[in-house]
Formats: sequence, structure tokens, C-alpha cells
Amino acid sequence: MKAGPERGTPVSVEFAEWLRGRDDEELRVLVAARPELVTPVPAHVEGLAARATTPSATGRALDRLDRFTLAVLETLVLVPDSAQLRGVLARGLHESAADDLGAALDDTLRRLRDLALVYGPDDAPLPAPGVTEALSPPAGLGPPAADVFRHHSPERLAEIVHDIGAGHGDGEVPALLGDPAVVERLVTEVSPQARAALDKMAWGPAAGRLANARRAVRTGSAQSPIEELLARGLLGATGDETVTLPREVALHLRDGRLHRDLLTSAPPLRGPERDTALTDRTAAGQAFTFVRAVEELCERWSFDPPGVLRTGGLAVRDLKRAAQTLDLPEWSAALVAEVAYAAGLIVASGGVDGEWLPSPAYDAWRVKPGEERWTVVAGSWLATDRAPGLAGERDDRDRLMNALTPELRRGAAREVRAATLAMLAAAGPGVAPDPASVRDRLAWEQPRRRGPYRDRLVDLTLREAEQIGVTGLGVPAGHGRALASGDPAEAAKLLGPLLPEPIDHVLLQADLTAVAPGPLTGDLRRWLTLAADVESTGGATVYRFSEGSVRRALDAGQSGEELLAMLARHSATPVPQPLTYLVADVARRHGRIRVGTAGAYIRCDDPAVLDQVLTDRRAAPLRLRRLAPTVIASRSSRAVLVDGLRAMGYAPVAESLDGDVIVSQLDARRAEGAPPARPVTLVNGLDRDVITAAVRAIRAGDAAHQARRPPVESPGGQVPRSPATATINALQQAIRQGGRVWIGYLDNQGQATSRILEPARMEGGYLTAYDETRAAVHRFALHRITGVSEVSDGG
Repeated sequence: MKAGPERGTPVSVEFAEWLRGRDDEELRVLVAARPELVTPVPAHVEGLAARATTPSATGRALDRLDRFTLAVLETLVLVPDSAQLRGVLARGLHESAADDLGAALDDTLRRLRDLALVYGPDDAPLPAPGVTEALSPPAGLGPPAADVFRHHSPERLAEIVHDIGAGHGDGEVPALLGDPAVVERLVTEVSPQARAALDKMAWGPAAGRLANARRAVRTGSAQSPIEELLARGLLGATGDETVTLPREVALHLRDGRLHRDLLTSAPPLRGPERDTALTDRTAAGQAFTFVRAVEELCERWSFDPPGVLRTGGLAVRDLKRAAQTLDLPEWSAALVAEVAYAAGLIVASGGVDGEWLPSPAYDAWRVKPGEERWTVVAGSWLATDRAPGLAGERDDRDRLMNALTPELRRGAAREVRAATLAMLAAAGPGVAPDPASVRDRLAWEQPRRRGPYRDRLVDLTLREAEQIGVTGLGVPAGHGRALASGDPAEAAKLLGPLLPEPIDHVLLQADLTAVAPGPLTGDLRRWLTLAADVESTGGATVYRFSEGSVRRALDAGQSGEELLAMLARHSATPVPQPLTYLVADVARRHGRIRVGTAGAYIRCDDPAVLDQVLTDRRAAPLRLRRLAPTVIASRSSRAVLVDGLRAMGYAPVAESLDGDVIVSQLDARRAEGAPPARPVTLVNGLDRDVITAAVRAIRAGDAAHQARRPPVESPGGQVPRSPATATINALQQAIRQGGRVWIGYLDNQGQATSRILEPARMEGGYLTAYDETRAAVHRFALHRITGVSEVSDGG
């Protein structure tokens, strides 16, 4: 196939007239598919045509096309005779799609017309203005030879023609390369290494970098494969460091095909089939585990918050400590922190020495039922524009990207996440598509956006969805599907019965451990976390009691009797004797020594104990001095004195100036700062009422634009005045019914004027309407409308 000349952009008037000839339903289909065209609503059809052909609008529409639709459009751009369209496409089809071409091509051309990317007669479709430029280079092809060699000097062109071996003369290189026999001869003359370079560039990209690309080289002096190609005109220098493969040469190497292995429908999603009940239960178990991890992280950071880096992130050492606390890999701990941040459960406190602290929203979240807590965190993961899986990796400048850092924001993250989950749902019930087939499917649906970066985001989405409990064993769970479709209430309804019921008891063991055979109630879990340390997690959580953990509970204000009573009340087994002895022993010694402020002092009713303290060599750094048989003073602070005595094996408690025991319960802290800024959610679609109003406004404006009808005279008398609620209701009714209204409107000087309007759209505090008194489409601020009154048909 010869490369046809590129068709120039048709006159925009022709395209506007074609749009004007579309009926209202066809315009509604266009607006629904490309909502950005009516934001704001154009004044007339010519304005709609101008907006539809802008580079940004055209590029956005092209980004939505699948591979086959894009291939059809590229073929229309490259092939001058649309009668050859079917034959050219057939050459690039995959053998499995040969029988489907006819129906698929008709449907695709219809869709391209609906998107206003193709226009003109049905038997001779043309690319819309701006499409050719937006598709450059189409089908991975470089420019024609005439463009490649346009800036070569006549002397250099003559040298190339001579080396081709077909005579001399300026401007003959493009014609020679347009001859398949000449190109075939030139290709067979080059070395295997040069032929390999040609084959690599044939299917794109058609350009490459080469130092001193404009060098003068002849066939006899060529010393590299690229120089062989430059000498014969099979490559041309299009810049000081750029060489390009001419389109005619690429088409010959492709055997006249514009595309290869082209499918008319999406490739199948491959993967094993699993029992849906099993996958739902697996996902529910992981959802429960993830929610518990979020709660545990927030609770830990309530008492021991990590600092905020100057760059705004979380330090590596703090992430490692969080991973150790949660018993999770670092990437999973980063995901927990990122999701909690996206949900507004943790925020960075203000000030120079900022800290990561739970927000007040966390207190409201933690008392919700488990299924509702999951919909909050999982929904925040779906909506965030951050890529948690990139935490710990390095950016393009080899800088480490910390968790919670602003650098983790990625514009494509939310879109890729939604598209990936949609792919999983499309695989069918119980099918777990493998990652490669998901990537191939997304590449077919959005070929202009494919690349290693998007493939990486797909892999991260699959991993994170499994960790959060949106999927189980690679299959979207019922509650995951509901949440992804925007129904959190249904997701909670489906997840609730699958979650384990909280229990209010543990199994106490003689080795000073407590086994929680399931999820504990919130109050019991928080109390047990205070009185014992988590030793292991999994199907059951193991807590271990120690002298330090019991003392921690006593420091929080509980007595030994209260601890034992709490254990007896919530244990399914009798309290083991070793645990009773541990609590009793620590409680007996707890508080026998009391520390106050002198610097600090030690008071004990038993003088023998103080004698023992004073004679202990380890007490020397405390600089103790006995003031009375039962009182010792120290120059150290009270906190240092308490820690020193505990290191010596004693169990002192702090004492106030009034002699009362100071309860050293840790204060759960909350950040006063604002929650993280939510990403702006772009509207991907408009409801039918808005679409209908937009089309009606465009038609009304276009009628006025074409008719150039003179403005009507403003009604006389007092301007309408009505309450704000009645005004809004009247305008909404006029929009629904397509009626006309008389309004009073305050200008910039505060003067009330009368207007006759055909309302089209009302949003964001503004009314878009055709103003018959000005013969133009305008936007009116609602707060300036004094009132609304009806207008008779006669005006």
C-alpha cells in the first residue's frame, strides 16, 4: 500500500454545519460522551464545534477510544480513499478477528460519529478538524519522506539520490522511496545489523536519537549500521540529534499494514475460577484484619506519635516501627498509614515539630460497626489520588519517596484503580484474572495511555485491593463490587454477616498469656492492650502479661483487685495461679515508695527500705540525702528518680505535693490541624436533565445566532420580586418545561432591570439562559435575581 497524502483539516464551517444538522438526541449522545464540551455551555453550535476541535478536547476524546476504534480513526487519517478502509484494516487483523470486521467496523464508525471525531457522508467519512494533528504520528508511523528530507540541502539530496543509484536531481528522494521496488532493493543491500534497526523502528517509535545526525555520509564511507541507512535515505535527519524513518519505508517493512494483530473486541481475561463463597469469606477476613490494623495504628500514634518530616512525610524508621507494631511488611504498613490519612483519621499537627496524630474524626469512626468502618477506609482508598504502593521506592531523581509524603500523589492513580477493579468485575463471577491479562485488557481499552508507569499502577492496585479486602483470592468480593459501584450502604450490608462477631472473653494460660480466639469488643481490647503486650496476631491474638505491663495498668489508676476482677470477669478459664501471684506481687510493691518534688524526694513508711536504697551503689547517680527516717531528698527530677529506682528493682509511684498518688495514664492525643485535602473529584458524566438543558440552550443560542433576531423590548412597570425559594422553584420549573420567564436583575450598579429569559441550566449559584432582551446567551448570578414572573406566549 502506498502512503497517501495526509488530508488537511477541513474548513471548520463544514464541520459546524454537520453538527448543526444532527438532531437533538444525537447532540445529547455527544454531550453525554464528552461532558467537557458543555462546561460551560457554549453559546451556539459554532461554539460547540470550536470547542470540540480544540487540541485538549480532541486529545481527551481520543484517550477514551479502544484500540480498534483508534485504529479505524488512524486508518481514516492515513488512507485518502475511504473505500479502501475495510481492506486496509483487514490486513492488520488478528486471524481470530477476521470474521467480525464488517459489523465491528460499522459499529465503530457509528461511535466515532457520535463522538464527533468523524463527520461527513456515511459512504465517505472524514476525520473531524484537529484529529489529524492530535494523532500525529498516526499508527506509530513517521512523517512522509517529503517532510523528512524537506530541510536537506540540494547537495545532500543529490548525494542520497546518487547512492540510491537512480540518477540525480533535487527533490527525487521522496519519489524514489515511494517506489516499493527501490525500497526493497535498498533494504536488501544493508547489513543484518542495519536491517535489525529498521525492523525495530518499523512499528514505532519511528524516531531515534543520534549524535551529529546531520553528518554527511556516503555508502562507501559508512562505518555503522545507522550510517548505512542514512546514506541510502532509509533514515533521514530531522534534527541535530534526531533521525526518523520515512513513512514509505515503514509501510514497506510492514508489508503494507498499518496495524498488526488487531482485535475487533477486547481480549479475554484469563485466570482460574474460584468458589465465590470462599472468595467472599476470604475478602471479609482480610477486611476485618485491615480495619483492625488501622485502629491499632491510630491507637498507638495517640500515645506515641511519630514526627512529621520537613518534606511532610513519615520517616523510614517510624515506618519500620509501625510495621513491627502491626506485624506487617513495610509496604503493608505504609498502605495502612496512607489509607488512614486518606480517610482523614490521621493528620499532621501544626507547628515546627509537627506530629502524625489521630484526628477527631477517628473517635467517631472507631465506634461505628466493623462493616461501616471498612466502607470508610476502603472508599477512601478508591477515591484517593495517592499511590501508597510507591512508598519506599525512588523517584526519577533517585530520591526516596516516604509514606505520607506529598510526592505520592499521582494524577492517574484514581482512574487506574477504578479501571482495574472494573476489569476484575468484567471477568465474571468467580474468575480471578491474572495480572498480565488485566494489563493487556486495559491496554486494549486505553491504548494511548499504556506504558510501564500505568502497568505498575495496575499491579499495585491488585495487591492493595487484596490487602484491604476488596478482593479475595483475586476475585472481587460482593461487598467490593458494591463499594466500587458507589453503593457503600449495600457494601456494608453484604459485608456485615461475613465479619466475625466480637467476643468479650479470653483464655488465660498458666504461662502468663491470654489468647483471644476472635475479635474482642472495643472496651476489652483497649483494656487488654493496657494490661498486657501483644505477642502475636493471626487467627487468634496472644497477649502476654509481664511485670511491666501490669505496672502500666496500675500506673493508669487501677488497683490489683480491679485487675484480677477484670480478668476473672472476661476469662473463659479460671485465672491461673501464676498470673494471680504476678498481679498481687506487683500490686503489693507498687506504690510502697513514693516520689515527690524537692528536686525530688523519696518517702517510705518502712525505714529499712530506705536504708537498703541508701546503701545500694546504683543509687549514687541519684545523689540522695536522708532528711528523716522515712524521707530521702534528691537533686534529680521526679521522673529521673522514678526511673532510677525502677532500674534498681523497686516499684515507686509518683506523689503530688498533697501526698496523693499521681495517676500516670497516657493521654490519648488528637491533632488540631485540618484533615488532608480531598482530591478534586472530576465529574465523568452528566445526568440526563443537565444534558437536555445544555442541548436546549445550545439550540436556543444557535437560533439566535443564525436569525440575528433583534432584542425584544423589556417589559414596563415594576420588576418582578419574589422570595428566594419561590424564585428558585420557578426557574427550575421553567428549565424542565422549556418555558420563558420574566425576571428582575440587579446590574453592577445595583439598578434593577427587566429581562425575558429562556432558562437552560442552573448550577453553582448561576443560571445559564438565553436573554431575549439582549439576544444572547448569558449567565446570571442567582443572588442578583429579584424575582420571577410568568410571560405570556405573545411576549
